[in-house]
Amino acid sequence: MSKAIRIITLSTILMCWFSVVAAASAFHVGDQGTDVAEIQRQLQNLGYDVAADGDFGPATTEAVKAFQSARGLEADGLVGASTYSALLGKSMPVVTHSMNAMSRTVVSESMNYVGVPYVFGGTTPSGFDCSGYVRYVFAKAGIYLPRTADAQYECGYAVPTSELMAGDLVFFSTYEAGASHVGIYLGDGNFINASSSRGVSIDSLSSSYWGSCYIGARRVM
Repeated sequence: MSKAIRIITLSTILMCWFSVVAAASAFHVGDQGTDVAEIQRQLQNLGYDVAADGDFGPATTEAVKAFQSARGLEADGLVGASTYSALLGKSMPVVTHSMNAMSRTVVSESMNYVGVPYVFGGTTPSGFDCSGYVRYVFAKAGIYLPRTADAQYECGYAVPTSELMAGDLVFFSTYEAGASHVGIYLGDGNFINASSSRGVSIDSLSSSYWGSCYIGARRVM
C-alpha cells in the first residue's frame, strides 16, 4: 500500500471512529448522562453507596451488582432490561453509546505505532508483540492491563460482535487454543494489532483469516 493511499484510508477510518454511535442493550461502565443519573438516584434511595453524578463508574457497577444479587438477578453489573425494570419499575429506554474520551485516547494512541515491527516479547515502540502493543497503548490512556493475551481476555466483560465499539479488545485463537492474539477494535469492522507478518497494522475482522480465528471481545473501559 502506497503512503498516499494509506493516509487516505486511515483518514477515512478516523472519521468513522469519531462519529460512530452504536446501539446496545444495557447501561454499563463508561456511560454518562441523565439516564445513568436516574439509575444512580434510585440506587441511592434504596440505600446503596453511589453518587448520582451521571457517570457510570466502578462504584455504580458494584451497587448494581449488590442490587441484582438482592433481587435474584444475574449479578453482572450491567443495567439491562430486567435490572432496569426491577430498579425503576418501567421499561428501559433505547441505550446508545458514543465513543468516550478514553476510547478516543486509546484509538488515537494506537495509530501512532502503525508500521512498528513485530518482535516476539516486544513491549516498546522499538518492537511489539500483540499483547505488548495493546498493553502499551492502554497504559498511555491510564489503563493497566496484564501482559499476555490470555490474561487480557479475562479483563472487563464480554461484548457481542454486534455491539463492538472503538477501543474494545478483540481476541483470536491463532497459534494455540484459547486467546493467543489480541487487537484493538477501531470501528467499521476494522481492528489494529501487532501481527507477526506485518507488524502494527490495520486488519478486517471479516477477512478470511481473522474471521476464522476470532473468538470474542472484551470491554475494559
